[in-house]
Amino acid sequence: MTQAKTQTSAADDEIFLVDGSGYIFRAFYAVPQNLTNPQGVPVGAVLGFCNMMVKLLKDLQAPYVAVIFDAARKNFRYDIYADYKANRSETPPDLIPQFGLIREATRAFGLPALEMEGFEADDLIATYAREALRQGKKVTIVGSDKDLMQLIREGVRMYEPIKGRYLTLDDVMDKFGVAPEKVPDVQALVGDSSDNVPGVPSIGAKTAAQLINEFGSLEDLLARLDEIKQPKRRDVLTENIEIARISKQLVTLRDDVPLPISIDEMHTHDLNTPELAAFLNGQGFKSVAARLGHATPSSFTAVIPAQAGISVGPASDPGLRRDDISGAGNFPPVSANQYELIQDKAALAALIARAYETGMLAVDTETTGLTPAKAQLVGICLSAELGKGYYVPLAHRNPPQDLLGGPQGEIKQMGLQEAIDLLKPVLEDPRVMKIGHNMKYDWQMIAKHGVRMDPVDDTMLMSWVLDGSHHGHGMDELALLFCDHQNIAFEDVAGKGKNQITFDLVPLERARDYAAEDAEITLRLWHILKPRLAQEQCVRVYEDVERPIIPVIADMELAGIRVDPAFLKELSSEFGKKLLVLEQEIYKLAGHEFNIASPKQMGVVLFEEMGLTGGSKTKGGDWSTAADVLEDLAGESAIVAKILEWRQLAKLKSTYTDSLQEQINPATGRVHTSFHMTGTNTGRLSSTDPNLQNIPIRTEEGRRIRKAFVASPGHKLLSVDYSQVELRLAAELAGVKALQQAFRDKVDIHTLTASQVFGVPLDQVTPDLRRSAKAVNFGIIYGISGWGLAKQLGVTPGEANQFITAYLKNFREIQDYMEARKEEARREGYVKTLYGRKCMIGYINSKIMGQRAGAERQAINAPLQGTAADIMKLAMARMPRALQEAGLKAQMLLQVHDELIFEVPDDELDATATLVKQVMENVANLNVPLEAEAGFADNWSDAH
Repeated sequence: MTQAKTQTSAADDEIFLVDGSGYIFRAFYAVPQNLTNPQGVPVGAVLGFCNMMVKLLKDLQAPYVAVIFDAARKNFRYDIYADYKANRSETPPDLIPQFGLIREATRAFGLPALEMEGFEADDLIATYAREALRQGKKVTIVGSDKDLMQLIREGVRMYEPIKGRYLTLDDVMDKFGVAPEKVPDVQALVGDSSDNVPGVPSIGAKTAAQLINEFGSLEDLLARLDEIKQPKRRDVLTENIEIARISKQLVTLRDDVPLPISIDEMHTHDLNTPELAAFLNGQGFKSVAARLGHATPSSFTAVIPAQAGISVGPASDPGLRRDDISGAGNFPPVSANQYELIQDKAALAALIARAYETGMLAVDTETTGLTPAKAQLVGICLSAELGKGYYVPLAHRNPPQDLLGGPQGEIKQMGLQEAIDLLKPVLEDPRVMKIGHNMKYDWQMIAKHGVRMDPVDDTMLMSWVLDGSHHGHGMDELALLFCDHQNIAFEDVAGKGKNQITFDLVPLERARDYAAEDAEITLRLWHILKPRLAQEQCVRVYEDVERPIIPVIADMELAGIRVDPAFLKELSSEFGKKLLVLEQEIYKLAGHEFNIASPKQMGVVLFEEMGLTGGSKTKGGDWSTAADVLEDLAGESAIVAKILEWRQLAKLKSTYTDSLQEQINPATGRVHTSFHMTGTNTGRLSSTDPNLQNIPIRTEEGRRIRKAFVASPGHKLLSVDYSQVELRLAAELAGVKALQQAFRDKVDIHTLTASQVFGVPLDQVTPDLRRSAKAVNFGIIYGISGWGLAKQLGVTPGEANQFITAYLKNFREIQDYMEARKEEARREGYVKTLYGRKCMIGYINSKIMGQRAGAERQAINAPLQGTAADIMKLAMARMPRALQEAGLKAQMLLQVHDELIFEVPDDELDATATLVKQVMENVANLNVPLEAEAGFADNWSDAH
């Protein structure tokens, strides 16, 4: 069955009136708020606006367009009611600079930016709509403000750009229960809290619509109040007659505003102008520029099979390359997509044949859950060409009698194994690129059925490599950002809350569009993002660092790691008893019991009852008990030290010793953490369920938790971690010859630093001097301040600043490196790692000193931490093949910071340790040698 999403194209004489003021607020909250341009100015709403303009002018071919803004906060409605919009909150600071930029964007698109003093944008829109109808033209109002719905009528419709849908007379009836011309009457009774329109107390939307439909209009209702049978309703209306009339004046749109330009002057201008290109590229809107052909021309690599007539290969593999592919500007609109169910072998075989022709196949899976080790495959979503998406249902079930109206009849679908057998050749064929969004998950779900997809591309990873922390990288967010399209929500097909069902119970007709859309949008994003990798010099980090580890991490997650539930239970009991002891000690010091977990109660005890100084209050007026506040007080107050100890222990108990017992998969007896490949700005992996990155290594309790992670019988856990990798990279990236030579000579780097900074011979460096030098070494690469170093060393800020000055005098290259990175961040909005990864640096040009200083510290450290992450991933990518070629059976299980954990058969320990060290130490060609240290034991703690 084929379904084409309806598209209503613009008529030749249609006027598009864009609510610019209303749109910027909605775009601000719909688009990521941390998106900034190269100058550090927030531009999330501006990007959303530009995407909408492209859709209107290019995809919908709107012939007449004007963008209309509020002239100022004050207008004639304030003369009617002084408290109009009085409860509006302050404009978010990040939104303020975007008002001017959206007007600038409007002009860059060659469109009029219109406003009229004393009126709101809605009034000007109403007036233009009336004038357009008078001239016999059709009107589309582009906006989401419900007030504009009163203008809908024959010849006038509304388009909601965020949701990508048109509103008609039926939508007005559904929302208000009355025809559009009666909407102000209903609103006058109900009021509007967002605009502080008072309305009539206790009259809701349903009652208001009933009254207006019964009496015909607000004035008729007020003139016939004696006919209302309900005494309370009659009384409240009688008491608020004037309020109701005032409210109607406030909500009724004026259509007699003087027009700043005529409709004929609204003709759409050429999109191929240097002004538009300059604006888009100046704001960093490369995807929008690419859609319009304004991006800087550049070649890129794509993977297409030989039978498609083009020979190519991935950038990291040998092969021929193609320098061009159809760009985003040639895309069919999403609204024209065709979505089909595939329910038999013939249809699936036809799609597979098409994949061989195009050389690409977008793949997405529908499952019963989000944890691959536990979830079951329900269906596979596929797309081999833009505009067409397919859903192959495999394990849908009829719902119970009390759900969704009971069984839906016979479900026609292929057998799961039948479909897998048919798909396996193409999914494993190197001539066809398999494209996914969060491909790691889909790779795992397919791998559980004996298929190892190869090669694979991941649009989520591409987006992250290109834009980092500028925005999120979920498919829905990217579809909105780059395709100006609102994806179908899971809740729309499966319900929400307690009524939500698993996908295998969703009827096929509802499942089809939701599932097939995911595959087609993934393919669409691939066409948008793949060219940018080359244009923005990100091919190396994506092709060599990120893409190869997709199956590696997928295998690690599926393997999981064994934990000892009995030991965890014992630890939980022990931690619980210790917490009770700490609670009693804290109560004794406070003089009474209180809720230690309550920041509010704790603040009162510490700063009001006990009179501790140095506290500060939050915006809500409560005392702050944040960790940094308490840590400053811990040395002076016994109760604060006990509270910090209690907090740490309580967190370890709830996060690890308690929850780990529940996270053991009963089918495997192991814990399967989820590694997030796009979770950090510097490229480091993060993990959840459980979070293994945050188990403290320096505390006894943290080390004991690591003891719960154990090897299987006949195996040991092998831990191999890089030694001082970021210090080595600082010497490398900054070109510090003295430090590079010291690492090559295996000189203790902290002793050398102490000798250089404090001017003493190497053999006379005391432990205290070495400790100070170590703090400086690590502090410098994190951009530490004199105050921060003083706090660490227990010296005055002046003394700490002298240490830093002496260090930078002896290692001038470090100073040059720091300044160069800060300048790079100011110029580009990001810094790069050795392998070309972009680490976004927000607020680097902020006028707020604290924000700017924090950004400068990030700029200094991010290339070091990011390069360390890149090197670790390169080692991980090479590890499986190295182990296989050596005939070793070790399984890589975990990656935590600079450490890799393997489960190794007892008789292969030495050989595996030697091989892993060799791979890790030789993965990068640097002037500074990398060193890795290995250890093995029955548990993780002892192996480290």
